[in-house]
Amino acid sequence: MAVLPIRITGDPVLHTAASVVSDFDETLVTLVGDMFDTMAAAPGVGLAAPQVGVPLRIFVFNWTDDDGVLWRGAAINPELWITTTPTGEADEESESEGCLSLPGERFPLRRADRAILTATDLDGNPFEIEASGWLARIFQHEFDHLNGVLYVDRLEHDYEKSVAKAIRKGGWGVPDQSWMPGVDHPEG
Repeated sequence: MAVLPIRITGDPVLHTAASVVSDFDETLVTLVGDMFDTMAAAPGVGLAAPQVGVPLRIFVFNWTDDDGVLWRGAAINPELWITTTPTGEADEESESEGCLSLPGERFPLRRADRAILTATDLDGNPFEIEASGWLARIFQHEFDHLNGVLYVDRLEHDYEKSVAKAIRKGGWGVPDQSWMPGVDHPEG
């Protein structure tokens, strides 16, 4: 397996809806393995195929909850159902998110507390996970990537200037920019 470069905001693949996976073959197995390696090297708790330049509806996740349960898998052609997102301002400590495609940046974002993920695994078998808390947040974040949406696209209006400043400071916002986990140390 290999670590792949992670695309940075501004690359068209991050801002376009991904295509359905139709071929469950060795190429898919290799891609998913590379995505797990890339996510671990970054490090991150989730990674969508568009983030590594592949416009397919796939994401991987790897997170251990407060009870020590490891949630690890690949979601292929996922669907996601969420509860209503709470109203009000997001809490800067408990609701801040980051994204490997905006490296080094974190902003608070309200997300639904519960989600149901249905998807297919690498063998073509369907599965379903009922998630709450941080796992539900991970699923929502990665699912958004498959629809061409970055978490900063969902932020409250008050953060627009901060996001624009971070993108300008990083020299981002244009096509063909990426960073290499384990090699580069991008800072926001």
